[in-house]
Amino acid sequence: MPVGKFCGSGDITHMAVFRFVALVLIVLGLMLLGADVVTMLETGAEPRLRSLENIWALFSASGVESFKVWIAEIAGGPVTDGIVAVLGLPAFAVFGVIGVLLAVLFRERDDFGEASA
Repeated sequence: MPVGKFCGSGDITHMAVFRFVALVLIVLGLMLLGADVVTMLETGAEPRLRSLENIWALFSASGVESFKVWIAEIAGGPVTDGIVAVLGLPAFAVFGVIGVLLAVLFRERDDFGEASA
């Protein structure tokens, strides 16, 4: 059993889980960016980035439209417009930015609360 300042509360385990999730999200973002680049090179056309909505539609064609209808029923216009705007963002950016933010928030720190180099 490891001995440390966070041993009893389980904070180390939670931080490790969030660091792993951050790594997975960053890798997923890079994979989506790579897929966009390969598609662009194959078609020879100008760059076209897949949105979060396009990626979701690959797995469930009716899921995106059902979600939009559902969110419009329970939330007002500005909330629905905001969620539709997020769904229109490039998928690699959404996953990559969330991954980087989690990586920064849950980075390993030393005893003084500073990030270790």
